Amino acid sequence: MSLKGKTLFITGGSRGIGLAIALKAASDGANIAIAAKTVEPHPKLEGTIHTAAADIEKAGGRALALQVDVREEAAVKEALDQTAAHFGGLDIVVNNASAIQLTPVAQTDMRRFDLMQGINARGTFMVSKHALPHLAKSANPHILMLSPPLDMKEKWFAPATAYAMAKFGMSLVVLGLAGEQRGKVAVNALWPRTTIATAAIKNLLGGDAIMRMSRKPEILAEAAYRIFNKPKSFTGNFLIDDTFLAGEGVTDFDRYRADPSQPLQVDFFVPDDMPPPAGVNLKALK
Repeated sequence: MSLKGKTLFITGGSRGIGLAIALKAASDGANIAIAAKTVEPHPKLEGTIHTAAADIEKAGGRALALQVDVREEAAVKEALDQTAAHFGGLDIVVNNASAIQLTPVAQTDMRRFDLMQGINARGTFMVSKHALPHLAKSANPHILMLSPPLDMKEKWFAPATAYAMAKFGMSLVVLGLAGEQRGKVAVNALWPRTTIATAAIKNLLGGDAIMRMSRKPEILAEAAYRIFNKPKSFTGNFLIDDTFLAGEGVTDFDRYRADPSQPLQVDFFVPDDMPPPAGVNLKALK
């Protein structure tokens, strides 16, 4: 397996999961466009498009830092065109950019609702739409959404309807686009079984305590890497990270724990009929 010479376009890639996927690909010598909004350092969020680009090049890849708001169509199209022109093509698109707010309907401001729909569902649709002409020229093109299986249960929607609509909206793009592009472009979804130790989780879901009960972003980077090395006939899949990796022969999942002394916190939207693979322990390690 190798992504050497492949070109990736990653939204929201200046930190967290997007950056982890970028660094894994960079270790093979891949070309990576980081398309994100953060140009200046944020007081609560580490990383900018420029620090991400520096990390990618340090890891062995080639980087292109692009300031992009995925809600702006002209900016998205220009960034994709620029990526293809700069690196001589486009092979992989990762729709990772996402906005989150976990509030019930009555407490959800409509501007925040629009933000989540605009970035998550509409942004994913639009990035994928404008990437297709470039991906059509690739020998083995992939689009990957960081979004959940389509498990339409009340328990997922009731606590945070707007956010659930936005994340499942990303997955609906997978469902439709995989069928539309079958035989041409692989389109898949990847979702973590547990919370992932990122700044967003720390700031929104409980600080250091939840971070210690999470896995590292590298588990998703490993899964994404293996997806990208599949043929384009591998499409229309809604994958849970550890289940997919177990099927790929991975057996050591404890190395991804942020703190082995803590139990793992199961993430939102993980279906009940997708239990952990054999050998995976979600409890604290003694």
